[in-house]
Amino acid sequence: MRTIITIGRQYGSGGHQIGKILSDEYGIGYYDKELLDRAAKESGIGKELFENQDEKPTSSFLYSLVMDTYSFGLGASPLSDMPLNQKVFLAQFNAIRKIADEGACVMIGRCSDYALAENPNLLSIYIHADMQTRIRRIAAKYDLTDAKAKERIQKTDKKRASYYNYYTSKRWGDADSYHLTLDSGILGIQGCVDTIKKVVEWKEKSDIDKQMIYDATKY
Repeated sequence: MRTIITIGRQYGSGGHQIGKILSDEYGIGYYDKELLDRAAKESGIGKELFENQDEKPTSSFLYSLVMDTYSFGLGASPLSDMPLNQKVFLAQFNAIRKIADEGACVMIGRCSDYALAENPNLLSIYIHADMQTRIRRIAAKYDLTDAKAKERIQKTDKKRASYYNYYTSKRWGDADSYHLTLDSGILGIQGCVDTIKKVVEWKEKSDIDKQMIYDATKY
């Protein structure tokens, strides 16, 4: 298997769960918060900063100014002249590309589809669902009232959209920003998993056919 699966997701749509099932069934790497660990380790920027900046489009000017004073081990690196949020994004961007170079995997959010846009093995997916389905999932998971669950969903979706739109040339949630969009409210978690696996199968076969055609034309 060569396919790198990236999953953008509405909060409460089950994108995290879908990605984990795919990772387990294919026996390939899974990167959600793990992306932050990898980026922090390779960049020398403290992990807590990645967590603070995670999927946020900008940081406050004062916070960036104070944090940059300490350099966080970056020394004379070219990154040292950048605002904090851009340092974090670039370090994460580089980590995503390095992970993709290592082979098939599943990556969750964090503009990974944008970072890998030129990678021929990319399959970018967006998972969404109706609000009631998402409210039920979040309310049950965190023991919240429906009103509190809806409030959390709206705030998280707004943050993710702002982050994606800020750093990419695309729009979060727009169908033409991804290879495939799936409604987990209609298909269910397993239905989404099964659909993605079928698309991966088609993609890998198509890639082999393209390579055979390319090889044949060289002679």
